[in-house]
Amino acid sequence: MLHAIKKLFKSNYLFTLGVIICLAWILAAVFAPFIAPYDPIAQDITLRLQPPSPEHWFGTDSFGQDIFSRVIYGGRYSLLAGCLTVVIAGIIGTFYGAIAGYVGGTTDNVMMRISEMILSFPSLILAMIINAVMGSNLFNTMFALVIVAWPTYARLMRSVVLSVKENEYVTASEALGASKLRILVKEIIPNSISSVLIMATTDIGNQILMFSTLSFLGLGSAPPTPEWGMMVSDGVDYFNKFWVAGFPGLAIFTMAVGANFIGDGLRDLLDPKLRKQF
Repeated sequence: MLHAIKKLFKSNYLFTLGVIICLAWILAAVFAPFIAPYDPIAQDITLRLQPPSPEHWFGTDSFGQDIFSRVIYGGRYSLLAGCLTVVIAGIIGTFYGAIAGYVGGTTDNVMMRISEMILSFPSLILAMIINAVMGSNLFNTMFALVIVAWPTYARLMRSVVLSVKENEYVTASEALGASKLRILVKEIIPNSISSVLIMATTDIGNQILMFSTLSFLGLGSAPPTPEWGMMVSDGVDYFNKFWVAGFPGLAIFTMAVGANFIGDGLRDLLDPKLRKQF
């Protein structure tokens, strides 16, 4: 596997670029106190809407806050929300879909109808409703995103499990008297998880976009929290000041694209039909 990953880095330049982009944003978020030259929430109204300059690389916003510092710190909230949403939704959906696919019958039908009920609502609209009812803060926004995201993982996992459970090694485990729980944990899930991992990697960018969209609509973190979507929203009233919304928007775009590049590369690595080239 290590050899395959090294070969993937050498042969897939988009995957390598995606890793560099995502790693750069992660490191920037982790070391934000050492990178950001100013306090991200400090205001100086005398410096409002200043264009990019040597003192303020990304300019300042309508409150005189340094946009570069806010973008760096904003990565902490956007990346945390996107990654945690994918991890939690992926874990819930993986076990939910695995149980439904392996048990089958009435249990499968009931469990899948529940997931389809959630999927029948537009994701953004449902997340907006949940967030508006619970209140706008980081935790509630992430909770809303998990609610709308896990059914997709569940359906993907179920579809894979329906195929995997017919393999001979599963039949052999059943013949040897292994419990259904052991077969599910030891045989079914490990041999079905690759598709979920690929989807999860790609979905990080999507969840960051969703979180930023909710923040843009005023349903995310409360001001003056430096969050990318909220910063873009603040720049809507200043179209002639491109830097107010442009740099936070560029941060969202690069992170989403980087995550998608990584997801495409992992798909090439883990997909059995494409694995031979590695």
